[in-house]
Parts: sequence; structure tokens; C-alpha cells
Amino acid sequence: MAPITSTNFESLKLISRGKVRDIYATSDPNALLFVATDRISAYDVILNNGIPNKGRILTQLSLFWFEKLANIIPNHLITADIDQMPDDVKAYKDQLKGRSMLVRRAQVIPLEAIVRGSAWSEYKKSGTVHGINLPAGLIESSKLPEPLFTPSTKAEQGAHDENIHPDQARELIGSDLYEEVSQAALKLYSAAAAHAAERGIILADTKFEFGLVEPSVEGGKKVLILIDEVLTPDSSRYWPAEGYEPGKSQPSFDKQYLRDWLVSKGFKKGLESGLDGNGWTIDADVVEGTQKRYEEVFRLISGQEP
Repeated sequence: MAPITSTNFESLKLISRGKVRDIYATSDPNALLFVATDRISAYDVILNNGIPNKGRILTQLSLFWFEKLANIIPNHLITADIDQMPDDVKAYKDQLKGRSMLVRRAQVIPLEAIVRGSAWSEYKKSGTVHGINLPAGLIESSKLPEPLFTPSTKAEQGAHDENIHPDQARELIGSDLYEEVSQAALKLYSAAAAHAAERGIILADTKFEFGLVEPSVEGGKKVLILIDEVLTPDSSRYWPAEGYEPGKSQPSFDKQYLRDWLVSKGFKKGLESGLDGNGWTIDADVVEGTQKRYEEVFRLISGQEP
């Protein structure tokens, strides 16, 4: 099956096209339609060709985690059942099945909530991560003493997120909201890492996104919810526990395989448009390898077939 890298639903208003998701307004003013395409990005660059079935895998894995983690924090999911969506969405059932979610509109918090169980690139240079001092003596892929909340800015399409110190994040969104976001992110990571460990997988790090919705009681405080995708191989680093050995890079079930290929082809900052200005097209064997890794981590995490 050819990858779906773009969508066009004429009777629905396109709100935005992200690196992976196309977001549409619906006849329900309080809901948005999230459609996961098969696009894939690396280093904030959208590659020319996609990964077959990737959008379905991301959607189904997010649905698995939304249900599993619902006791920690509410999320934006209304339904993934097309038959329960507004009539203007049902018209596109065949195209949307398995890769779409109807979600609550939310005020997006302008922060990438990254939690790390391992860190290396900044640490090996300065002994820090996002400016946070870490113990001496850590080696590549070693487990941190405790999961670490390391926020970054949430950049516009085409721009790069910027790693920031927690103090900067507090200033950006306010101290009270920062505490709520960081504690929720750490709880989500710990629960997900524990489940992954039971399935033979190490969750090295992941990125969450949060939003605020109106309270159910008039005059109450806005409610923090989990939004976007959650704990997918696009937003996380998953390593097989079998064969794990600190002191070197690890095989992975995520985009690191694609990132490594891209760098091997000559990618570096300033070459986002490709060596010839026509972007970057993934080799067929790398497309296949990426698809297999995404399908395998879905099987291992969920116990289901993609």
C-alpha cells in the first residue's frame, strides 16, 4: 500500500498541516479532527516520501496509551470511532479509518514536555542536560538516577524547538502551571516506562504535549489535559532491553534509524532542503526498515497486530 502523505477533505476546513498530522475543523465547534498521515520528519525536516501504514500505527498506539494512562490525567480524545463522529466526517470513513481521532479543542501550552531516562549529547560536552547539572561518570545510554523533566520551546512549523532550563520554562508558562505539567509528565513517563519494561523495552525518553480546557463547573480553574500523540516511536526513543549495554548507542524501534541514515547521506544544519535543493528522499530499504521497527514496537507495547 502506498503511503498517504497528504489529505484533502473538501467539505472539511483544514486548520493546519503539521509534520505528521493534518487537523480539520468539523461541524462540532468544540472538536477537531486529527488525521495522522504517513509523513515522517527527522531533525524537523519532512522527508519527501512517507512510511506505509505509519499514521495508523501512531494513532493506534496513542489510543492504547490514552486508555492505559487515563487514571493519571484526562486527555483530549473524544472518539476514534468514525461512526460516532459528526456527519461531515463520516463521509470520509474509508480514508480516515484507523488513522483519525476526534478530539477536544484545547488551549495548547507552548512547551514540549520532555522526560528523559537517559541523556548523552549535551552531557558528554558539559555534564549537563538542558543546563541541569547531572552526576559525574555517566556514560552513553546509561540510565539516569531518576527520570528528568527537560522542557523545550514549542516552535512553529519549519523552526527548531529550543532546549531550555526549567527556570526559563517557569517564566514562560508560570510557576504553578509548570509544576502541574512537570509532575504530570513525570508520572506519565514512569507508568509508561514500567509497562514497557514488562514488555522487554526501555523507554529512553519521550515528549508529551498538554493543553487547558474549560472546567465543568462555572468559575472553576481550567483543567490540564494530555493532547496530541502520546508515546509513539515518533515522539519517543524505545530500545530493546535484550542486549542493552551502556557505553554505546543502542538499537532502537524509533526514528533514530532514519536520523542515522539521513546523517550518513550528508545531512547537516543548513541542508534542510537537500543536497540539490529538492529535499530528502528516503531509500527504499530504509523505508522498509523504518516501517518494520514501528510495527514491531506496536506489537511489543500493545500486544496487538498493527
